[in-house]
Amino acid sequence: MSLTVSVDVMGTVVTLSLFHDGDLDMDRARPYFDEAEHVLREVDRVFSTYRPESPVSRLRRGEMALGEAPPEVAEVLDLCREAREKSGGWFDPWAMPGGVDPTGLVKGWAAGRALNVLAAAGTDGALVNAAGDLASYGVVAPSQAFRVGIADPFSPDTLAAVVELDGALATSGTYERGSHLLNPHTQVRESAVASASVTGPDPGLADAFATALCVGGEAVLERLERLARYEAYVINFDGSRQMTPGFALVEVTAS
Repeated sequence: MSLTVSVDVMGTVVTLSLFHDGDLDMDRARPYFDEAEHVLREVDRVFSTYRPESPVSRLRRGEMALGEAPPEVAEVLDLCREAREKSGGWFDPWAMPGGVDPTGLVKGWAAGRALNVLAAAGTDGALVNAAGDLASYGVVAPSQAFRVGIADPFSPDTLAAVVELDGALATSGTYERGSHLLNPHTQVRESAVASASVTGPDPGLADAFATALCVGGEAVLERLERLARYEAYVINFDGSRQMTPGFALVEVTAS
């Protein structure tokens, strides 16, 4: 059986789900859901660039030194440096207007932190869906892995593909907000592809790599092909598809 709750946080709706082949009731699950929600709200409090009083906003304005910020800020920025290096600079929070902005990694990172809480419940599986940034643990049912859909960027109410999920999946695209991503090399808001999805073990890095892939296209796809444990799936503006050899594609459901 499964239990799911939805949380309105970080400017979006995050769903938290537990799966278990056996008894599972809300009385048992509620403390884990509550703690996961607390984690997400704390991430929003610390990292939101829309909150002028958040530590990250103060850091961006030069009102706070990194050593004065909560320790998770340094942790996230270290992960951002890793993503910048591995993406060839196509993900670069230090190139954002107004100062360093780790937003392109934080949502996935937050999903991973919430998942760690749910995993402690001892169920067969858990899933966090932070507006398309997915973090998973275990299985949905005995011998049944999670299978999730990737939206068709040209018809977002339908699926372009189904993927078997082992870890994290992040998707970045233009179909909801247009060309909102900033090319760190040109300082122009543009996208090289219609949709970019990345799977891997770390939800924060998957989120960052999906952002980089959407902006950098082929240049980033080539880097991901050489990166262990991360796989990618791209839908181009002409409708053609590209993916790395190990991407766990189950079905193509749109053309």
